[in-house]
Amino acid sequence: MERRPLGRSGLDVPVIGMGTWRTFDTAEDRSLLVKTAVASGITLFDSSPMYGRAETVLAAALEGRRDQVQVATKVWTESPDEGRRQAENALRLFGHIDIYQVHNLLNWKAQLKLLEGLRDSGQVTVVGATHYQASAFPELMDVMRTGRLAMIQIPYNPLAQQATQAVLPLAEELGLGVLVLSPLQGGIMQARPRPDELRSLGVRTWPQAVLKWIAGDARVSCVLTATHLESHATENADAGAPPWFDNDQRALVEKVARGR
Repeated sequence: MERRPLGRSGLDVPVIGMGTWRTFDTAEDRSLLVKTAVASGITLFDSSPMYGRAETVLAAALEGRRDQVQVATKVWTESPDEGRRQAENALRLFGHIDIYQVHNLLNWKAQLKLLEGLRDSGQVTVVGATHYQASAFPELMDVMRTGRLAMIQIPYNPLAQQATQAVLPLAEELGLGVLVLSPLQGGIMQARPRPDELRSLGVRTWPQAVLKWIAGDARVSCVLTATHLESHATENADAGAPPWFDNDQRALVEKVARGR
C-alpha cells in the first residue's frame, strides 16, 4: 500500500482508506472487517455523526488497535452547542482525532473555530472540510483560500471529474491534502469492462480499476471506500499499489465508465 503526505499537514496516509457511511451504521461487530483492512494496509478510517451508529461501531472495532490507525471524523450540525457535543463524543470514543472535518460546510465559520481550538489544545492533528456536491465547490474553494484548512474531502471518479476544473488545482497550489469520498457511487458500477480490458489495466476487477484511476492522480492523498465484506476490503487495498495508470490506461477507464 502506497502512503502519501496529506498535503503539508505533516501526516502521511494510505492511498486507500475506509469510509463508514452505511456499512458501520449497524448492530453488527465490525472488528474482523477492521482487522482485515488494517492487515491489508488500509489504516485510515473516516466517519461522521451523520452516519448513525458508525462512530460508535468503529470505536468498538478499533479496540486494541487504535494506535495502528488514523481516525478521520466530522462535525455535522448548524448548532455550535451540538457541534461541541459531537466533538466531546468523538474524543471520548477515539481519544484523539487525527483528521477532524466540517461536514458539508455546515455553519463552517463556527465549527471551524471549534476544531481549531481542539487542534491548538492537541486533541486534533489536522483540520479540514468536506462537501459531497460539486455545486458547493465555489464555497469550498472560498474556505480553502482562508488558509485555515489542511485538507478537503470531495467526490471524484471517472464519471465525476468536476474537481479537476478548479478544486484539485487549488488544493495543489495551497498544499492541501485531498480525501476522495464515495468513489464507486454515481453509476460508475454499471460499467461492464471486458476481461481483456481489465488485463490491459493490470487489475482483476472493475472497482480496482476505478480506485486505481483515482489514486493515480497525484493530487489525491487517499481514496475512501466503504464495504462490509472482508474480501472487498482486501480487493480494494490491492488497488493502492503502483504502477499507476498511464494516459492511455486512464483514457480506457474513462471510456468504459461512460459506456463507450
